Amino acid sequence: MIKFKLLLWALALLMKKAARKNPDFRQQLDGKNFAFQLQTEDGKVVRHFAVADSKIRSKAKATQDPAFTISFKNADTGLRILTSKDKNAFMKGIQDKDIKIAGDLSKVMWFQSITKFLKPKKKK
Repeated sequence: MIKFKLLLWALALLMKKAARKNPDFRQQLDGKNFAFQLQTEDGKVVRHFAVADSKIRSKAKATQDPAFTISFKNADTGLRILTSKDKNAFMKGIQDKDIKIAGDLSKVMWFQSITKFLKPKKKK
């Protein structure tokens, strides 16, 4: 559970850094004003992310009215899927019912599209 909490915290740091330093990432935030959250199904681990003013803020607690929520079966499953090198891990997690999504699916697709900006740059 601790590793999953740390992963969500690190994800928040990566998004905040990308919002400051990456113009392409910042462009994806332009005009967006909503919150979303990632959590375990039982709600024991939860982190919400608020997008507004081309910035991202995050807290390790639930938000009142998320645009979408991605719930993982448990912390180990969330860690495995979010750190998988398999680009189909997320879709497989949905098919296997290890991931449940509630809310605006277009915003979920947006979130998946911005994750490409968070991967470490390959060394040449």
